[in-house]
Amino acid sequence: MSTDRLSTALDQGLIVLPEGDIVVLRPPVGYDLTGVPRDGVRVLTGFRPERDHWAAAGYDVSEAPVHVAVGIVVVPRSKSLARSMIAKACAMADLVLVDGQRTDGVDSLFKDCRKVMGDLPSLTKAHGRLFWFPGTDRLADWAAPPPVMGPEGFYTTAGVFSDGAVDRGSALLATALPSKLPKRIADLGAGWGYLSAAVLTRDGVTHVDLVEAEALSLDCARLNVTDPRAAFHWADATTFGTDRSYDGVVMNPPFHQGRAADPGLGRAFVASAARLLTAGGSLWMVANRHLPYEATLREKFRNVDEIGGDGAFKLFHATRPNSTPRPNSTPR
Repeated sequence: MSTDRLSTALDQGLIVLPEGDIVVLRPPVGYDLTGVPRDGVRVLTGFRPERDHWAAAGYDVSEAPVHVAVGIVVVPRSKSLARSMIAKACAMADLVLVDGQRTDGVDSLFKDCRKVMGDLPSLTKAHGRLFWFPGTDRLADWAAPPPVMGPEGFYTTAGVFSDGAVDRGSALLATALPSKLPKRIADLGAGWGYLSAAVLTRDGVTHVDLVEAEALSLDCARLNVTDPRAAFHWADATTFGTDRSYDGVVMNPPFHQGRAADPGLGRAFVASAARLLTAGGSLWMVANRHLPYEATLREKFRNVDEIGGDGAFKLFHATRPNSTPRPNSTPR
């Protein structure tokens, strides 16, 4: 996503930024920050690919100070997460700006803020809205609570995939896993740890690496998977590297970047699994039935079998990955 609502508001004098530090919360790759003075700007995001992108672009991605002049909230898909981000910005900033697309619910947030604070200035452009207001404690109750245990016994929180419930595809895959698994397993895109918890109930497993790009999900995973055989990695599964290969990989790969479906993301997960496995390693994977992963699986693995599913999901077991060069180990 790339918009120029912020630049337009600044250029037209609709917003005058006070002097001091600026924090931008969860800007996606491609977000337009050209109108914001780079000095004193920090990017805060719990999504590792975005964090790495902004760090590579030269932005400070360290934690924000307690107080800043401006907090810019870039609206995510999750409304509960967006509300929590606004509360966080209000707690730290003199001026709060909220920018987002209509398809991500920015108009609903604008309406909710106006219910609390009355009329607010805004700019609509490019199928989205930017609105702003002074920092306030009147939205403090929007802050997300700590992770909460749901009825199925797992902790989740606002902004994680499958908040409050077990994803049906993951449940199907967990049921289909054999009673005995290889020793060393990676869970790519581990989320809040449901598949890893299932893996650790199988015979033969001595180690599981949970690889997850969203820090909120990984925090929940640490609560849900307390087995000492588990290790946690805040990393992009498509580029994750390790000094040791895995005997097995399990995964329920994501297939969205923002709101648009992106099968290329799942294909990148398949390629990463093949790269990380030993020559005799196995992949167990669930995917939405309409997504075309079969060709990539057959390109990356010598043996591919569909092992079940339902009307919405399909399950695969793939073995004997084609060997590919391994990247350098990533920071952990």
